Amino acid sequence: MEPKSTTPPPPVPVLGAPVGYPPPGVYPGAAAAAGYPHAPALYAPPPPPPPAVSAASQQAAAQHQMQQLQAFWAEQYREIEATTDFKNHNLPLARIKKIMKADEDVRMIAAEAPVVFARACEMFILELTHRGWAHAEENKRRTLQKSDIAAAIARTEVFDFLVDIVPRDEAKDAEAAVAAGMQQHPAAGMPTADGMGYYYVPQQ
Repeated sequence: MEPKSTTPPPPVPVLGAPVGYPPPGVYPGAAAAAGYPHAPALYAPPPPPPPAVSAASQQAAAQHQMQQLQAFWAEQYREIEATTDFKNHNLPLARIKKIMKADEDVRMIAAEAPVVFARACEMFILELTHRGWAHAEENKRRTLQKSDIAAAIARTEVFDFLVDIVPRDEAKDAEAAVAAGMQQHPAAGMPTADGMGYYYVPQQ
């Protein structure tokens, strides 16, 4: 004959009745949280956050980029001063003239106007590439991508007219801004800090 149990049977569950939480230490995760490191955890701990970039290294990188940009514009200024050949161009003058004539109000175009536009377009492409390359180097990449050009546009106030033409991936922008601790542009969700200000070479 089996001995009788002295513990009462569990109560019959009632539909809609409140259910009490288990006491601390019942589950391994709770035991570990309660100060028992030997208890196995239910889930792996989250990975540690990436190391924050120090403000000094960010400032040094911005100064280096600014020096490169100043050297770029100084070189452009020297090239313009030394230019004597106005017949050979890197961009097709006929295409530039066609774009200029797309405006219905433009009737006649002097021969030197497309030449000036060709040089201006070349400098525009070079500077935007230079700024985009700086962003690629910040991200430890050796390939210029669309996101680098978009970042260069967002960081430079004079390129604001291109923000809608070359939109950025806002999800990546938010992650980058959180990582860098930068403020967001109120209108376009872009960082407002310009590591490389727009640089004008003074006339000598």
